Amino acid sequence: MLEVLLTRIEEADDDIPLPGYATEGSAGADIRANLPPELRQAGLALKPLDRILVPTGFRMSLPIGYEAQVRPRSGLSLHHGITMPNPPGTIDSDYRGQVAVPMINLSSEVYTIHHGDRIAQMIVAPVSRARFLLAGELAETLRGTGGFGSTGKC
Repeated sequence: MLEVLLTRIEEADDDIPLPGYATEGSAGADIRANLPPELRQAGLALKPLDRILVPTGFRMSLPIGYEAQVRPRSGLSLHHGITMPNPPGTIDSDYRGQVAVPMINLSSEVYTIHHGDRIAQMIVAPVSRARFLLAGELAETLRGTGGFGSTGKC
C-alpha cells in the first residue's frame, strides 16, 4: 500500500478526520472542510453560482510519480448542485501547501458548508510523463482531423 504523509496546518481543528476511505471498496478518500476558527460556527455560505476555496486543514507529501485527483462528491452534486468548477483537480507531488477544494454552487439556493462536512474525494494515482517531440507529419487515422462530435451524434 502506498504511503502519503500528512501534516495539519497550525490553525486546523484536530477533531476533524484526515482523509479516509468510507468503505473497503471506496476508490476515493473523503476530504472534509476544516474551517478557520472564526468560520467554524457559521460555516461558509455558498451563494448560487459563487465559487469559493474550502480549506481542509492538512498538507501532504505525495511520492514522486504520483498525483492526487480531487473530485466532487456525487451526493452533493445531485442533491444540492454543489460541485467543483474544475474536476478533477490535480495536486502535484511537489506541492506542499494546504490542500483546499474549489467549489461552486450550481443551484438556485444558498448552500452552507459546515465545519467537518465531507466536501470532496481524493484519489491517489500514478502519473505517466511524456517527452514531446516535434514531427514533420503524423500518422493518418480514420477519424483524421474531425473534432468535437465528429464520431457520432452529440
